[in-house]
Amino acid sequence: MTANKPLKRHKSLQPLSRDHHHGLLLAWKIRTGFKKEVEVERIKVYTDWFYTTHLVPHFKLEEAHVFSILPEDHPLRMQAIDEHKQIDALASTMTHLENTLVKLADVLEGHIRFEERVLFPEIQTVATAKEMEHIDEIHYEQNLEENTIDEFWK
Repeated sequence: MTANKPLKRHKSLQPLSRDHHHGLLLAWKIRTGFKKEVEVERIKVYTDWFYTTHLVPHFKLEEAHVFSILPEDHPLRMQAIDEHKQIDALASTMTHLENTLVKLADVLEGHIRFEERVLFPEIQTVATAKEMEHIDEIHYEQNLEENTIDEFWK
């Protein structure tokens, strides 16, 4: 059995990969909340905050400056944008909250894994040095401001 070698991420994409780590934590927090039998409304409040504060700006940056390195009809670009739309739809759904949040956690985690394992390596392969510099210029590292009002996952 061969071990998966860690992917070497281009320095310009590393801040986005660190953002992805926080997205994976959101999925974990949702699942942990349900395991601890936390009221679904509490999980939804936190998820809405995280979505608005972190995911929406992250998606906009990726779509405008990272995915655009690939042609509009590139299947990986189209998949990433479709997954963003699916996450947007799930985040704005107000019915069947428990099922919706579980699905959101699953879709978000799958999407992040896709970007990290498939999309970003492809972008690193085709991007010019100038395009990578542009990503570096427009994406500044943000310290994640955590919402500690209700840490239901602890």
